[in-house]
Amino acid sequence: MSRAIRLSRVTSAPEQHAPLKVGANDVLRFLLELFAIVSLAIWGFTGWPLPWNIVVGIGAPAIAILLWALFRSPRAVLHVDPFVKAIVEIVVLGSAAFGWWNLGQPIVALVFAVIATISGVINGRREFS
Repeated sequence: MSRAIRLSRVTSAPEQHAPLKVGANDVLRFLLELFAIVSLAIWGFTGWPLPWNIVVGIGAPAIAILLWALFRSPRAVLHVDPFVKAIVEIVVLGSAAFGWWNLGQPIVALVFAVIATISGVINGRREFS
């Protein structure tokens, strides 16, 4: 007697993800993130002497992008506690505000910091509820 082995093909339906709801604060947060990255590049290239301006002008935005992608983005690589997310956000956006302050643009720094703080508080309340 021979046994017939049945091989059944396991097919799984594609994972069903809840659709992302994009609100006004989400768009604002994306624009703040882009502004922070550009700000860090501007600060790096204009705020440092020649050999260091290339390193900081490329390195600061690259580190900010890496931190944001690892911890803070909606599809972050590492899923961490909301408090860690908040710390990463404060570091990245605070660095951009500091960069503007260091460049002698305190009004830009303060306006950016206030808008980023308000947007972060709104987002934080949503994450914790």
